[in-house]
Amino acid sequence: MQLGLVLGSATATTKHPSFEGQSMLVVQPLTTDGRDDGEPVLAFDRLGAGRGQRVIITSDGAILQSQLGRNTPGRWSVLALPDEVQ
Repeated sequence: MQLGLVLGSATATTKHPSFEGQSMLVVQPLTTDGRDDGEPVLAFDRLGAGRGQRVIITSDGAILQSQLGRNTPGRWSVLALPDEVQ
C-alpha cells in the first residue's frame, strides 16, 4: 500500500476488454512526508476519487484480478480514501 495524489483521470479509445466501464486515474505515488515517489501510475478506482485528492493505492494483483477478471493486465487500484494524513 502507498499514499498517492490523484493528478487526473485517464481515458482510452482502445483498451483491454477487462478495462471496459472502469474508472482509471493517474496517481502520483507519495512518500510518507508527501514528496513524489517515482513516476505516476494508472490506478483503477471504484471509490470515486477525484483530482487533487489523496488516496491509498495498492499494486496487489490479486485484488484487481478479483474485480476485473483473472486475465487483466492492470496492476494498481485505489484501496481507500483517507480522511487525513499525519
